[in-house]
Amino acid sequence: MTFDEARALFPVLERFAYLNAGTLGPLSRPTLAAIEERLRFDQEHGRGGHDWFMSVLELRTRVREQIADLVGTTPGQVALTSSTTDGCNIVLSGLELGPDDEVVTTNSEHPGLLLPLHVSGVRVRVAEVAALPTAAALETILSCITPRTRLLALSHVLWTTGQVMPVHELKRESGVPVLVDGAQSVGAIPVDVGELDYYTVSCQKWLCGPEPLGALYVRDADQLGIGIPSYFAQKSLEPDGSFVPAEGAGRFDSGWLASPSLAGLEAALAGAPEWRFERAAEMAEVCRGALRERFELVAEGGESTLVSFVPAGDAATEAVRLYDAGVIVRDLPGTGWLRASCGWWTSGGDIDRLFAALA
Repeated sequence: MTFDEARALFPVLERFAYLNAGTLGPLSRPTLAAIEERLRFDQEHGRGGHDWFMSVLELRTRVREQIADLVGTTPGQVALTSSTTDGCNIVLSGLELGPDDEVVTTNSEHPGLLLPLHVSGVRVRVAEVAALPTAAALETILSCITPRTRLLALSHVLWTTGQVMPVHELKRESGVPVLVDGAQSVGAIPVDVGELDYYTVSCQKWLCGPEPLGALYVRDADQLGIGIPSYFAQKSLEPDGSFVPAEGAGRFDSGWLASPSLAGLEAALAGAPEWRFERAAEMAEVCRGALRERFELVAEGGESTLVSFVPAGDAATEAVRLYDAGVIVRDLPGTGWLRASCGWWTSGGDIDRLFAALA
């Protein structure tokens, strides 16, 4: 599949320079068709009967296998969730940390991670890493670790600056369990979970699936308690509510997920071209080069697909104005920055439209 053929699959690109996959990815025609087909199938079968329920379970199995392959693990280590926030809540509720325990995070994390950290009751230590080079960020985070540190919790790609955090190096050098927020990484850059302990996945961003869908990688399911049980989390259930957990990470599944959304995600995952990571990185660098001529970039690193910059006017106002001009970007609340998300579907024409609209 050529770039032009792949790009033509996204109807939204006929109207917009869509640079906001960091929030929600564009939906392709095959994804939309799969959603519609599954809706018809569900209606025809009345969303009931043995064959229909088996089809839902089979769909969940196929999606689990696709996500496992995407991040370099086995299906038994993947739970199906509704979001990265859902995954963070599952992990932090299952670890049963207390006020005498510490978790190290960074000063550029999304509320989807920060809020579960806060309500867990753990002591949170914040490493100041924004705009630091990777090596300096590594040393800064490591310096925050104490004998009370029970977990490192941070993003693989920071949602504000686009910096790529050294998550694998942190695991190797600290030996501390690591929870990774993968909202801005999976589907945008190559990901292999390796020896990481927990890795959350957002399916509606760079994977271009319907919302709300996510996943959670768990390296060793037996080492994580079930703090948020669901109907799909058990093999057997007693009248008093006691249960035998499902095998592997399936015990952390978030319960019922809409079958049309799962069907759409299956189509989206199957349709991603092999050259997607190289193309997205190339277009992000083109975007940085164009914006660097007139604007201050928040971070100079070229490792991710997010490009944040300081606009000439108020960021929120500029985002609205750009939308009216046919360019979709994100203003980052409280920062005064705009963020452009460059995907494998992004063209040079999209970058030109952004640059012209900013003028």
